[in-house]
Amino acid sequence: MKRKINDLDHQKADSGITEQQVGITEYVFKGQDRVSGLLKQRYTDFLVNEIDLDGNVVHLNDLGFPEQEEKQSESEKKGVFEISDEQRSELEEIIGKSDVDKVLQIFSTGDKMVTEKTFESKEDRTKLHRLLRTIFRNRLESLTLETNHFQIGLGSKNSKRRVVIEHNLGERKRYLYANLYKENKETMEVAGLLAKFLNIPVKNIKYAGTKDRRGVTVQKISIERISVERINNLNKALRGFQIGGFSYADQPLNLGDLQGNEFIITIKDISLADGSTDIPSLQTKLDPVFDSMKKYGYINYFGMQRFGTFSVSTHEVGKYILQSEWKQAAELILSEQEVVLPDSVEARKIWKETKNPGDALKKMPRRCSAEFSILSRLEHDKKQDDREYSANSYFKAIMGIPRNLRIMYGHAYQSYVWNTVASARVQLFGPTVVVGDLVIDDSELVEKDEDFEEDIKQETFVRAKPVTQEDVDQKRYTIHDIVLPTPGFDVRYPENSQLRQTYVDVMSKDGLDPFKMSRRVREFSLAGSYRHVFAQVKGLEYSFRHYESNLDSLVYTDLELLRLREEGKQVERLKEATEGPKVALVVKMQLGVSAYATMALREFLDGQQ
Repeated sequence: MKRKINDLDHQKADSGITEQQVGITEYVFKGQDRVSGLLKQRYTDFLVNEIDLDGNVVHLNDLGFPEQEEKQSESEKKGVFEISDEQRSELEEIIGKSDVDKVLQIFSTGDKMVTEKTFESKEDRTKLHRLLRTIFRNRLESLTLETNHFQIGLGSKNSKRRVVIEHNLGERKRYLYANLYKENKETMEVAGLLAKFLNIPVKNIKYAGTKDRRGVTVQKISIERISVERINNLNKALRGFQIGGFSYADQPLNLGDLQGNEFIITIKDISLADGSTDIPSLQTKLDPVFDSMKKYGYINYFGMQRFGTFSVSTHEVGKYILQSEWKQAAELILSEQEVVLPDSVEARKIWKETKNPGDALKKMPRRCSAEFSILSRLEHDKKQDDREYSANSYFKAIMGIPRNLRIMYGHAYQSYVWNTVASARVQLFGPTVVVGDLVIDDSELVEKDEDFEEDIKQETFVRAKPVTQEDVDQKRYTIHDIVLPTPGFDVRYPENSQLRQTYVDVMSKDGLDPFKMSRRVREFSLAGSYRHVFAQVKGLEYSFRHYESNLDSLVYTDLELLRLREEGKQVERLKEATEGPKVALVVKMQLGVSAYATMALREFLDGQQ
């Protein structure tokens, strides 16, 4: 199939890694009725909305609460701030009657006062700071002196216009939930920006799952120890993302606290193999494929994103790490490749020609995190008498890579093996439950501590058991119950001898054994996990649209819909079709946790990755 080129001629080059190289070879639908098209031409062509644990699709329905100017009472205009008897008693209990009188006089005199009492306990000081802010509605500023007395005076912003918000969230709790809308940004990147704006540690911001950069996504986040008043007006300063839908909660979000994601994907320049863009013909060809997807779903492969964006697949690096071949792993990461970040090319060349980590490091961009870390460690290590670094030097260099990145390599290798075995399973038996297949045994929950960077809960895990002839006869399970393990020391392998042997054959080529997955280095000692072979597709809808240019956006984003509603307009999610010469296919579907949308699309879309 000839490749279509972006109108802007800036489409990213393919990594060079093919689906076949990472075990992706089969389809559920066996016909040849697939189409070609352009995926992710614009980030607005890929809309993702999280589905929460209650099954609700998360949307951006507001940008917080409306603000209004706070009006001064008549007494405040005269320099008198009135507080309730209950508030006065609470203050007197902490600072005494005399000092409460002095505090209230500040509004008429404008003078500062210093408390008679000292406050040695940080807890007591924090309590007083908060109480003064609450009772006097941020009119006063309090400062702890070196002597632990309190200095209290009018706030520097007291004379400026003050705004308040009215909300129905009830009493403030430890965690503030929000719906995060972002465009063409990674979840972790946005979390870092939010933390910077709020001046809080980024670890205080939690989310149920990470979302693609190349798209428009909406998901829930939780922020620890932040009030809605503090964050409500933040949208004015944000670029590329917005927040709303606030609520308070007692617990934070955790990774895996979601049911899945809803996708609305626009595939442009749709055509048949002969180049035809006739919509009735396209419909006739695709209807059987979509019927198959509704009934059987698709093969739940680990997608191409799992294996990196460079010419060298991450699973190849993982192979050497699991072999404890530290030098080969490091050399592969640092190697010259056809597809790498352009600003790392010179550094890779220097390393290849000189093996001088210091010189290479000067040219290696910091965003090449693994490469930069390896070179940094080698630069501070000594070479042996033969002018080569020792295996231990390379081991320390690998261990210098950020942990979430270095464990990714081993998991990528597991994913490669799983893909290959899943392909063999589909080749042998297709979408049918057979004796010896594995299914989850819900009766036995066990603790699992594996650092899998997926949208899955990591606290508990379930065992698998083989399907019996009685199970098949009684039709106790469907194809959507079938699982296969990623190779590990704490999994059960399929009873079917052919599938079991596939694990052995694939891994023996790499000098590895699926039955010996323990390692001396704990984080490379992989327990394994189970993954469903067939993924379900829910809520599948599709339609065709004529349009003019590949720059056109054919679906409204959540933010666009919100702004249109504010203008009093009611519109559908899909924009009205034009009479343009091009044809697009718009697909809406809901997929489960840790599913790759691109693997669902390949059932009907030819040649995409």
